[in-house]
Amino acid sequence: MSRRSGVLEFAVLGLLHDAPMHGYELRKRLNVLLGSFRAFSYGTLYPCLKSLVAQGFLVEDNPDVEYVPATALNGKRSKIVYRLSPEGKERFEELLAESGPEAWEDEHFGVRFAFFGQTDRAVRMRVLEGRRSRLEERLERMRSSIARTRERFDDYTLELQRHGLESVEREVRWLNELIETERATRTGRNAASPSTSDGRGPADGSSDPPGPPYDRPGRS
Repeated sequence: MSRRSGVLEFAVLGLLHDAPMHGYELRKRLNVLLGSFRAFSYGTLYPCLKSLVAQGFLVEDNPDVEYVPATALNGKRSKIVYRLSPEGKERFEELLAESGPEAWEDEHFGVRFAFFGQTDRAVRMRVLEGRRSRLEERLERMRSSIARTRERFDDYTLELQRHGLESVEREVRWLNELIETERATRTGRNAASPSTSDGRGPADGSSDPPGPPYDRPGRS
């Protein structure tokens, strides 16, 4: 599976984890929630959906009704509604738990962050810290490149390089703030919640409190 199709699989499973929906609505949600998917066409989305159905991760309701693409003239909507199967829910949980280098890359990180509201706190921290580390490495390379090429490029090219550098620096500052928020939230919970004698968690067995306020947009 290609990297981009893997990102799409994760996003589709995540959105359908919230609620079943037909393909047209799913594509709209991808466009609104995940801006990086705006270039995806029906020709890309529907093979992904069919693949997930074939793997047993999705179930089609009304599968015998032929799909008619929506246009400004006919106003049609897909009659097929997609929902997660139990295996699909397990697959999404597996993907949520992944926190390795792939989750730190530009395309993957944005999608992973969109579903942070459903992600375990420890996994969120590993992804955020991994992303920060990856960007800090990128900053060093960019600074070194600007220093080496300063005399060879005109002012406009250098300005473009500085613009890229500042963009990465802003994201690193943003990540620092998110990481500090995660740590502060975790510390506050530990201070306020009594633990069992073996230190495994709250004595009443309650689960972690909701995540910080940057949970996935559009969720109430």
